[in-house]
Amino acid sequence: MATRVVVDPVTRIEGHLRVEAMLDSDNKVHEALSSGTMWRGIEVILKGRDPRDAWAFAERICGVCTTVHALASVRSVENAVGITVPKVAEIVRNIMFLTQMVQDHVIHFYHLHALDWVDVVSALSADPAATATLAQQVSPHWPKSSEGYFRDTAATLKKFVESGQLGLFANAYWGHPAYKLPPEANLMAVAHYLEALKWQKELIKIHTVFGGKNPHPNYLVGGMPCSIDLQSDNAINIERLELVRAKILEARDIVEQLYVPDLLAIASFYKDWAAIGEGLGSYMCYGDVPQNGIGDPAHFRFPRGAILHKNLGEVLPVDPTHGDEILEEVGRSWYRYPEGKAALHPWEGHTEAHYTGPKPPYEHLDENGAYSWLKTPRWKGNPVEVGPLARMLVGYASGRADFKAVVDGALGKLGVPATALFSTLGRTAARGLESQLAVGWLQDEYDRLIEALKGGDNNTADTIRWEPATWPKDCKGFGFTEAPRGALGHWIHIQDGKIANYQCVVPTTWNASPKDAQGRRGAYESALIGTPMADPQKPVEILRTIHSFDPCLACASHVYGPDGRELAVVEIG
Repeated sequence: MATRVVVDPVTRIEGHLRVEAMLDSDNKVHEALSSGTMWRGIEVILKGRDPRDAWAFAERICGVCTTVHALASVRSVENAVGITVPKVAEIVRNIMFLTQMVQDHVIHFYHLHALDWVDVVSALSADPAATATLAQQVSPHWPKSSEGYFRDTAATLKKFVESGQLGLFANAYWGHPAYKLPPEANLMAVAHYLEALKWQKELIKIHTVFGGKNPHPNYLVGGMPCSIDLQSDNAINIERLELVRAKILEARDIVEQLYVPDLLAIASFYKDWAAIGEGLGSYMCYGDVPQNGIGDPAHFRFPRGAILHKNLGEVLPVDPTHGDEILEEVGRSWYRYPEGKAALHPWEGHTEAHYTGPKPPYEHLDENGAYSWLKTPRWKGNPVEVGPLARMLVGYASGRADFKAVVDGALGKLGVPATALFSTLGRTAARGLESQLAVGWLQDEYDRLIEALKGGDNNTADTIRWEPATWPKDCKGFGFTEAPRGALGHWIHIQDGKIANYQCVVPTTWNASPKDAQGRRGAYESALIGTPMADPQKPVEILRTIHSFDPCLACASHVYGPDGRELAVVEIG
């Protein structure tokens, strides 16, 4: 009988994810289930509300990627009613977006994913002098690389261990045979973990400058809710903009002198993972960071497109508004569609909870029935992976010189072929390489902003079509972005100035979806197939591949009517 490994909950992620993996006699995964175990009901909450308020609700779908849902939401309304945001507002949105991406990727690498590769307890046996030598080789321009610095880090870590409370580093599989780093590399990584933890709160000050706060900065249908005047005391002035510039330069140091060097150093010990976790081999992204308006994808810094079956010789066009290009199924999900409907485009999407799973607590799910609160989206009928790897591959296959430079450079340093990208290691590396591009673009966008302001353009909002009386009586819109975890789409249907329907297809819905009607797996499930496990009781190998996607499961919601009366509560243990 096959061994079934259950990981529930998968930790170091946002939300609640359960993974069940069935192993063959060689302890390799031959079947896998990915189950989102809590329900998101934001779409239901939004029905009947003012579309101009939608972003504030939608932004709270996630507490991690705190800005991207708001961006997709305001874009959906603008697309529906025919608003074009001013150039300066578009640049500010780009800065907000890139800030989120860089901060999120650094946090993911050091605080959510690194511990799948780094043995914290092993760091206690490291020689601080040898660690300093290693660090100076890996990151020669990073200032904190002295023997004393690493001796102090080791002493701090030792206090954690001797107290019996590992704190940040508790509940892991320390000593697992799958860990390969020498003690000095482990100590270096722990030290940089702590550095990144202190730094990450600094970059998001950019959100407070332009959006008022973080998490969940403010947005505005028609632009951005901020005033910019270089000489004013009551608006974003040159002093505030200098703060933004300083935080961008700090971010470049973190990404270029710490994150990417650490990534390549750790990856050099795990080259075998360039052949594990391939997954679907098909990828899709909407693109973002517009340079000539949101309606001109040809001039996005992240290009739009799809790649099927690892064919880097062809990037296929993507049109998320086409009626049958993106469809969602619920055959393996705990939802119910109207009778006769097997798949729906998000504009016609339907969110009706229908739990048919086992009564908690339960030992395992039924792979032959419904087993997740996630729907099953497909692009032109194909399961596709979204996220940093998809974006890097589409950019690379599109012939973009900036993408090719960072990808080919990393492959050369690791001494691995381009096929290594189709793997858990490639997925992890893509996030770091994308950060390298994003932090450079962040500085470029800042320079564009300063140039526009010096030219006298400081218009941050177009309010000509603010009032619903100026809108069509019945209209639909599509808003999108590339969230840190992948392609994010919001589809809105507006009737008589109110939201008639609202549907979100989030990155983890694409990646963590259950099987479709044809039995084809989603990206998580597919990537786990063939994964070897040294010890099924300590499934660090499963965590490596799942964490390489940076899961962000939707949050649970209670549903209330406009009078505050509770309509439904869905609780899954």
